[in-house]
Amino acid sequence: MDKTMTLKPRLSEKAYGQSIAQNVYVFVVPITANKFTVADAVQTQFGVIVTQVRIVVQKGKAVPARRRRARPGIGYRADMKKAYVTLKQGDHIAIFESEEDKATDKKAAKKAKKETK
Repeated sequence: MDKTMTLKPRLSEKAYGQSIAQNVYVFVVPITANKFTVADAVQTQFGVIVTQVRIVVQKGKAVPARRRRARPGIGYRADMKKAYVTLKQGDHIAIFESEEDKATDKKAAKKAKKETK
């Protein structure tokens, strides 16, 4: 793997809570990735210092597959690998903050507009 692997942030309530409380960010990475390649990719793409990487492979669930005029079968979702990346104290990645900043910017703009009138 090279340092330009695709890192998709995992946007969930648990990931949001961990990013605020513990400075841990969750990414969905390719199945072939390992801890060292994930750490290198995060450091080069976001310009932060990684202190720890934990990796989990989530097995795909069995889901019902429907066929016409036949008995239902069973299909499987693809396996997924998640990387929990801990950053150095003081570093952060702006994954969740962009939407929060937009909301606060709109409120500040409305307040400034009212004050000028």
